[in-house]
Amino acid sequence: MLLFFFKALHIVGFTAWFGGLFYLGRLFVYHVEANDQPQPEQDILKRQYQIMEGRVYKIIIVPAMNLTWGCGLAMLFLYGLDWLAANPWMHVKLLLLVLLTGFQLWSKTIIKKLEKGEALPNAFRFRLLNEAPTVFLLAIVLLAVYRNGINYAYFALGVGGFVALIYWGAVAYRKRRSQGV
Repeated sequence: MLLFFFKALHIVGFTAWFGGLFYLGRLFVYHVEANDQPQPEQDILKRQYQIMEGRVYKIIIVPAMNLTWGCGLAMLFLYGLDWLAANPWMHVKLLLLVLLTGFQLWSKTIIKKLEKGEALPNAFRFRLLNEAPTVFLLAIVLLAVYRNGINYAYFALGVGGFVALIYWGAVAYRKRRSQGV
């Protein structure tokens, strides 16, 4: 019964974590695009985005990440080390979660750079960056669903193909947007 409690909270945690990461990435795009606005709109927008980015990070992302990690580690403890050793998919999932946590921490450095007004990548690159949590989510969900039945070659090809589709879509959107459509 305790395992189900931790599993339910884990699902709530990662849903909120990813929701926050998706929203933060979108805020980065808007924040950078605010540079194209005339004054005083530019300063007003940038100040508002700074407030929003800080709140999303502190109030949603960090607590949700902590809930996700805490409940996930509690489930691993309940399953035991023998279960962990027998499930290599979980090792890959944990690696992806460490990388996702690193991505989140890196996002905090972007918030600080935006606050300081430092030069950052253009909006197109932030649009691509905004899709990184989607790639993590796809990979982690595939691992959780297929578990030890996953073919890692197909997994890598599938995730790589998904990344290529996202990139193609972003390029097509940029082209369409530049044409004023």
